Amino acid sequence: MVLPEGAQPGELAARHPSVEVLTAHGVEDTLEKLGRNRRLDAVLLLEEQGMAEVVAAIEDDNPAHPPLFQAAGGPRVPGTRILAYAEPVELIDLLVRELES
Repeated sequence: MVLPEGAQPGELAARHPSVEVLTAHGVEDTLEKLGRNRRLDAVLLLEEQGMAEVVAAIEDDNPAHPPLFQAAGGPRVPGTRILAYAEPVELIDLLVRELES
C-alpha cells in the first residue's frame, strides 16, 4: 500500500488477518519494498500526489509487477485498476474480492 507521507494504515490489516499489509511512502520506499517482497499479490496506491511517478517507476523497475490498484474518485493513472471509492478500511475488502475473482 502506497500512502501519503506520514499516513498510517490504521485498522486496514485487522479486517483480514490473512492479509499482510506493507506500507510505503513515495517512489524510493515503494521500489525498495517491492524489491524485498517479490511475492506481493497487489499494490494499492492511496497517494494521489506523485501516483503517476510511482506507477511509472514500478513499471520501469519490474515489467512483471503485481497488479496496481487505485481508489475511484481521483485522477485516473494509466496502468492501474480502479476500485470503487470507499472508506480506506473498505478498500482492503474490495481489493481482496478483486483478487479472488
